[in-house]
Amino acid sequence: MDAKGHEIEVTPGSDQVVVRIKDTVVASSSRPVVLTETGCPVRYYLPREDVKTDLLRPSETTSHCPFKGDASYWSVQTDDGTAEDVVWSYPEPFARVEPIAGLLAFWTEKPGVTLEVNGQPV
Repeated sequence: MDAKGHEIEVTPGSDQVVVRIKDTVVASSSRPVVLTETGCPVRYYLPREDVKTDLLRPSETTSHCPFKGDASYWSVQTDDGTAEDVVWSYPEPFARVEPIAGLLAFWTEKPGVTLEVNGQPV
C-alpha cells in the first residue's frame, strides 16, 4: 500500500485480451500484464508484438502519474477514422511498476474502443 491508502499491483496474466477500435481488431494478446490501482479501472498492458503498431500514430500528448511515471500516447488510424490518444505507454515507469515498461494500454472508456477478456466484454 502506498501513502494515503493508494494501492497498485502489477500481475502477469494469461487471459486472452482483444481490443477493437470500432470494427477493427487492433490488439490480441494472451500475454497481458494486469495493473490494478485504487480508484481506476483494471488496465491490461500488452506487448507491442501483439498490437497492430502500423495503425498507431504518435501523439504529442503526455501525462504524469505520481505512482507510475511519465506516459506517451498514440492515436489509432483505421478505415473508420482516427481514435485520438487511445493508447499509452510508460517507457521508463517507476520501479514498483517496472513490468509495464514499454507495454501498451488502451483507454477503453473512449468512444468506439472495446475490450474483451476471454471473449467477454469488459
